[in-house]
Amino acid sequence: MIVSSTTGAVVTIELARPEKRNALNHQMVDDLSAAFTAAAEAGARAIVLTGRGDVFSAGADLSGPVYEKGFLDKLIALNAQIESTPVPVIAALNGAALGAGLQLSVAADLRVMAPSALAGIPAAKIGVAVDEWTIRRLVSLVGAGQAAGMLFGCEPLTADRAHDLGYANRIGDLTDAQHWAAQIAELAPLTLRHYKLVLNGDGARDEAPADRIAAMLAAWQSEDVQEARAARAERRAPVFQGR
Repeated sequence: MIVSSTTGAVVTIELARPEKRNALNHQMVDDLSAAFTAAAEAGARAIVLTGRGDVFSAGADLSGPVYEKGFLDKLIALNAQIESTPVPVIAALNGAALGAGLQLSVAADLRVMAPSALAGIPAAKIGVAVDEWTIRRLVSLVGAGQAAGMLFGCEPLTADRAHDLGYANRIGDLTDAQHWAAQIAELAPLTLRHYKLVLNGDGARDEAPADRIAAMLAAWQSEDVQEARAARAERRAPVFQGR
């Protein structure tokens, strides 16, 4: 489900589950974590993360264990691992990056988006909630107003808009991302490591207050989540009650 390849000092890690729109399940999260560990241990100077097919990642697999707290904890740990990987990580968004897919992209240091790619967080449509790190990092990348629209309104971010805001550093494909990664890999690694630490020190990892953690968990443990799951199985729109 995860395929890694190396060209010079650049490792490309691919989400390789196109038949499921590269949706994340336990195995994919485990394999992705192992791939990042292996790339760092092998001495990669830059890493490119992308998806196979026409979707970067549709998010967590809604037919799998996404509603288990253990999976949520594992996903949060993976994002922290990607963020703390000591070399620059470029997310090459070949298509839509939704929910957990968007989280992977904001854990990266740089983003290259295909012209048709989208980024979004449709969590409110299925009754769940993203963690505080995701919200704060999104605000730091696109601004509070745009982030609010993406969260409250489930409005996706187009590639052109993402580039205007600075979420997407460049518009391009995987080859463009790999070429940029190769250029970055030739630069001074200790300098880049310092920059990465400073840029990630935007407060997104500050501990969230207890009431906000409780609010997030309340969403995951709600009757609304069960309603969303039933609605999905019955192919109908969910009717949320706020409980």
